Amino acid sequence: MKFLVDMQRILGAFFFLFMLGINAQEIAVLDADDQAGIPNVALFNEDRSKTVISDFNGRCDLTVFDRNEKIYFRHLNYQLRKSNKAQIMRQGGKVYLGLRPQQLEEVVLSVSKWEQQKKDIPQKIATINALQIAFSNPQTSADLLQNSGKVFVQKSQMGGGSPMIRGFSTNRLLLSVDGVRMNNAIFRGGNLQNVISIDPFTVRSTEIIFGPGTVIYGSDAMGGVMNFYTKDAFFSTGDSTQVSGNAAYRFGSANRENTGHVDLNFGRRQWAFLTHVSYNNFGDLTMGKHGPDSYLRNNYVSSINGEDRIVANPDPLKQVPTAYDQINLMQKIAFRPNKNWFFKLNTHYSETSDYSRYDRLIRPRGAGLRSAEWQYGPQKWFMGNFQIDKKGKGLFYDGLKITSAYQHFEESRIDRNFGEPIRFKTMEKVDAISGNVDFENKRMGNLRLYYGTEYVFNRVHSMGSQENIDSNTFAAAASRYPDGSIWQTLAGYVSGEYQAMPNLSLLSGLRYSHVWIDADFDKTFYPFPFDNANLNNGALTGSLGLSWFPKADLQVTLNGSTGFRAPNIDDVGKIFDSEPGAVVVPNPDLEPEYAYNVELGLQKNFQDKLVFKGAAFYTYLVDALVRRDYQFNGAAEIEYNGELSRVQAIQNAAKAYVYGFELGMDAFLTDRLSLSGNLTLTQGIEEEDDGTDSPGRHVAPTFGDFHVQWNNQKLKTDMFLNFNGKVDFEDLAPSERSKDYIYAVDANGNPYSPSWYTLNFRSQYQISTALKVNAMLENITDQRYRSYSSGIVAPGINLVLGMTVRF
Repeated sequence: MKFLVDMQRILGAFFFLFMLGINAQEIAVLDADDQAGIPNVALFNEDRSKTVISDFNGRCDLTVFDRNEKIYFRHLNYQLRKSNKAQIMRQGGKVYLGLRPQQLEEVVLSVSKWEQQKKDIPQKIATINALQIAFSNPQTSADLLQNSGKVFVQKSQMGGGSPMIRGFSTNRLLLSVDGVRMNNAIFRGGNLQNVISIDPFTVRSTEIIFGPGTVIYGSDAMGGVMNFYTKDAFFSTGDSTQVSGNAAYRFGSANRENTGHVDLNFGRRQWAFLTHVSYNNFGDLTMGKHGPDSYLRNNYVSSINGEDRIVANPDPLKQVPTAYDQINLMQKIAFRPNKNWFFKLNTHYSETSDYSRYDRLIRPRGAGLRSAEWQYGPQKWFMGNFQIDKKGKGLFYDGLKITSAYQHFEESRIDRNFGEPIRFKTMEKVDAISGNVDFENKRMGNLRLYYGTEYVFNRVHSMGSQENIDSNTFAAAASRYPDGSIWQTLAGYVSGEYQAMPNLSLLSGLRYSHVWIDADFDKTFYPFPFDNANLNNGALTGSLGLSWFPKADLQVTLNGSTGFRAPNIDDVGKIFDSEPGAVVVPNPDLEPEYAYNVELGLQKNFQDKLVFKGAAFYTYLVDALVRRDYQFNGAAEIEYNGELSRVQAIQNAAKAYVYGFELGMDAFLTDRLSLSGNLTLTQGIEEEDDGTDSPGRHVAPTFGDFHVQWNNQKLKTDMFLNFNGKVDFEDLAPSERSKDYIYAVDANGNPYSPSWYTLNFRSQYQISTALKVNAMLENITDQRYRSYSSGIVAPGINLVLGMTVRF
């Protein structure tokens, strides 16, 4: 009897170990981008005698396969993957699949805030996904946009990056992060750098809308919308806790960059937590050797024993000072109690060190330099975002999103003229609260409705001070904006997508927005002829477009839309020096500006081997908010920071129009070799005070890129050319002509922006599923060039090395 009991125990133990072995052969097939399980993946061996299908969570059992037998992983939307059981088990039982190139842009979120098929959208949209971001390995999110080849980026300093889209820039474009508008009440008409607060390591995808997007996004979305969707916390595909993460390092030789990043995900079935931490340290940027000598940094200002001196730069290629560092944090918590409800709490924090505004430090005064100091204080951004998603049929909707957010922005400016003891400082803080309720309704036959409402509240805190560095004394000074001023907007919208025919879809929408401004002016430092600014404006905007497939391989899109931008606190209440000898003063009598846009798009597919894309657009801008000469209490000049300056103000004083063409090409020569290219041509005219026309300030030169890519399962390579056209003196905006110190000089002694090109190579090698390395050589021919309107000269030859470890 004892023998039988012992045998039962032994057999039970063997059975238990056998079951463990079986369970140990269960694996997870995951998306390489968001690490979510992929259902319906077909696994098969060489002769297809053994087949397994992954379940809803991407899990499947490899018991039928031999240890070293080759296993193929196939899914309609993903690239084919090969491996074997032994290798998969060594890698933790996880297999990652990457999307096929033609699937990367099929679904978009930006147009309605809900998933839509890109083929049904009449407006041009560009998508940059996490795999493309990881391959291009950008230093900042400004570089992320520029690497797309479809967006021009201006940089006043290394800690900068101001996108230009279709002749619009700054506060005429809208930034959005996880569905929350980043634009605030002090987004200015001059170049911005807020996009660098978004950590590219956290970005899951970026969608760029070209042309007005005000039906969904409201004020500011006149020239385009840039939506950054950050990575989500992902849940466990089984009952156990899944812990995973990544650690990355990047080095760049042109600015001695050292960047470190780590992220960690804890996933349960109903709860998930994701943490991201990134740190960047950038040294002074080195320009290229071959280009205009006027770009060289031959000397700079140094304070020696309390005295400002102009000293020779031992290395004129080094742009002193441009160094800075930055930290980015992201924390996400997700809760999914069932398949219908989804709760997300997202927090972001970004902070830079002080960083010099390089274009102001190179301004000449006589034979010397105008400024001894000009720098931005730390740029800080915090966002807390709570979102509720509900699926399932309600009384008035099939999908519901409720998004509430709080943001805090902080920026400051410190400047001191050469040889002067007074250091001026202004500090601005903005508290922004927003709430959005968005509905999706699919219940009306071929009509799909989207509708919602939005409320945004901004309060601006602004302070000014001055310090005498000789006596170490402090005094109050004029603030940049009216302290305590308020900007707020309330809006409602409705948008509809109608499938008129199987090959024809229509998209239309309307939005009404109302904007209020309340600002009280402090007359301590300037005798303003007004006490406050109280603006109360409304705007109705709309869009109507179609997407038509006359043939299965030919798409024609046509879209008409309107956009608007309501004046903000920067327009109404700012005091600052716009350029040497000019000062901008407040103007409380402003109205919204409006844009009217039409766009025609074509896309032709030649047997999935060659795809041509093209778009033509025309935008007419009325009541444009522009900077013009003005009078302050009847005076055309006032004293500002100790200097007699010409008075200017933002005014509804101009009309403008912009038109252009955007072309793209993708050629798939073989399964491994492909070509791609982009070309953008834009022209823009702005009406001057005297009725004459002048070139638009934010109209980028002709620009584009051309890529030759080769890849296999482990190695991806890209040899590419970036290029910009010339901007002659006659084509420079008047405000750009006055900044001749950032431009080259033509044969007539006039400033102009030369054409330029760079030859570049990047590669990525997947050593294993846990380790990949990147190597890139930018500007191989070491060109010295400065992008249009930029203050800083672009990097010279730049070796970039990166490594990512997945655990």
